[in-house]
Amino acid sequence: MKKRIGFLSFGHYQPARGSRTTTAQEALLQSIELAVAAEEIGIDGAYVRVHHFAPQFAGPFPLLAAMAARTRRIELGTGIIDMRYENPLSMAEQAAAADLISSGRLQLGISRGSQEPALRGYESFGFIPPEGSTDADMARSHTELFRTAIAGQPVTMSDPKTSGVSRGLAIEPQSPGLADRIWWGSATRATAVWTAQQGMNLMSSTLLSEDTGIPFDELQAEQIHVYRQTWKDVGHTHEPRISVSRSVLPITTDEDRLYFGGRTEDTQDQVGVLNGLRSRFGKTYVGEPDRIAEQLAADAAVRSADTVLLTVPNQLGVDYNARLLQTVANYIAPALGWEPNLAYAP
Repeated sequence: MKKRIGFLSFGHYQPARGSRTTTAQEALLQSIELAVAAEEIGIDGAYVRVHHFAPQFAGPFPLLAAMAARTRRIELGTGIIDMRYENPLSMAEQAAAADLISSGRLQLGISRGSQEPALRGYESFGFIPPEGSTDADMARSHTELFRTAIAGQPVTMSDPKTSGVSRGLAIEPQSPGLADRIWWGSATRATAVWTAQQGMNLMSSTLLSEDTGIPFDELQAEQIHVYRQTWKDVGHTHEPRISVSRSVLPITTDEDRLYFGGRTEDTQDQVGVLNGLRSRFGKTYVGEPDRIAEQLAADAAVRSADTVLLTVPNQLGVDYNARLLQTVANYIAPALGWEPNLAYAP
């Protein structure tokens, strides 16, 4: 199994001391430059997180299109888009356009979303769950219509007064193949089963909203196992893709040590309660590159996934994060069976 390595940026910006992304413009433009630098290093993917009502990335498609226009090979993705906030047909049009600009390199992670600072913020966007349903139900309903639209299926009818006939109309533009590059962000084994049943790729992060007492990587590996088994049982004809996210902070310079040398409290799994559910949070891998390489190579979920997304401290700027990715490429990722992807797509 080919191992892919990508970076995941949350796009934080604020006028804080030491921040190199004090404004939204800086965060956006630097993300484009980091995607260019990552491609030159041979990194496989450039992914962005999506949050609303917070000083970080929100609507991702202008950024993804700009990244696509400046690169030729690297995958471009999200991890994840909160479908409670999305108009499915408008999103389908924007996603198809960005995918066409990228020549088919989009990998869209979508889901119900995570904790947001706004109270039912999706209602401010005009989306209210129908009576008797939840916001999670609404996210899945939006997803169903979005996937129907990008698959080229009719989503409305033509007006006989203008066309002379009544026929089904699909959204435009269409980008063939995009429907196979949709990932669902899953935080439980049950959701992983549903994701496989739906025929979507699996995206699992550093948070699982369940805890059975076993280490995070083993619990996540169980999630991946039930996903793959369900995929096989359902009878899908193509191989799915699976990603996991990890926080990796190699220390090779005094600057690294200044920023992250004291992060010992994050180097173990954390267990807490989120939305009333006992949840398990993955640890941060921080230290010497060879030690991180050894730990990641022993990580059960990293071994099981084909794609590993590494969260980057984007507020430290392009140069810092490009050096971090170069360290990963030189000393950490090869231990996972990864090889740099330097061949340009036709």
